[in-house]
Amino acid sequence: MPVASDIVTLQNESKYNSYVNSQQKAPTQSGNAIESDYTMFLQLMLTQLENQDPTSPMENTEWLSQLAQYSSLEQMTAMNSNMESISTSLNNLSSDVGVNAVISQTLSLVGKDVTVKTETGDIKGTVSEAKFDGGAGFIKVGDSYYSIANITSIREPEGSSDLI
Repeated sequence: MPVASDIVTLQNESKYNSYVNSQQKAPTQSGNAIESDYTMFLQLMLTQLENQDPTSPMENTEWLSQLAQYSSLEQMTAMNSNMESISTSLNNLSSDVGVNAVISQTLSLVGKDVTVKTETGDIKGTVSEAKFDGGAGFIKVGDSYYSIANITSIREPEGSSDLI
């Protein structure tokens, strides 16, 4: 059997197997594309070995080259998985740092004299309480709560001293 027809046969078999496998398995997550390529590579390599001409088997260098490609694919798949894990961890850490900054900033305002910009004008007073709602900080001045985003100035209360 000529080599060209062997290659065409292998291509047709691998396309058919890929089609059958894709119809049997429903993808469950985005990582399946990499896993599918990984599986297809293995199937193609095994099919090539099964269908090689016994009178002229694959050279050792060709076999080693394919094993190196397989190893490289396996390492890239593992590295991609690790990078996704690191990205998720960094996103979670960034979110936690942002929330902690809002909490610290809001709590540090208790007891301070502030000016808050409102639709009806500026409100001046001492912050008596702090609360959090939906990830945002609010301070109580007088009988009302205001977003910390609306604060225009912060002062130490009259008569307070920084000395201990």
